[in-house]
Amino acid sequence: MSDLFAPEGGWRVRILDLSGGAQDNITEEIGGFDTLMHANAFARRYVRDSVERCRLPGSTSKEVLEAWFAFGEDAVVIDAGEAAWKSATELGDFVDSLASPEERDWRSLDPRRDEADLDEDDE
Repeated sequence: MSDLFAPEGGWRVRILDLSGGAQDNITEEIGGFDTLMHANAFARRYVRDSVERCRLPGSTSKEVLEAWFAFGEDAVVIDAGEAAWKSATELGDFVDSLASPEERDWRSLDPRRDEADLDEDDE
């Protein structure tokens, strides 16, 4: 992937429900990411937050990982190929250490937030 700028309509991130509760494990697709870097950062933080939601006090890394695979959510940047961030590359680090609030803050990177902010300004 030589171009970091978005295709028509922006990069899309697919949220996958690892519990199998959603059809084809797809919870939702979020579009409108202007750059691949933006989409990758969102996906990374989304997964980081999901791992932390699966962490119980006193749980081992193995227990956190098992809980994430049973109840967590993964995020995949669509059509980015090898340039896409992949949870498998950092999952071990995620389960081994607690995340900071900033590492979990996917909401600040959500392009839907920008649309909501624009709608509020119109009122």
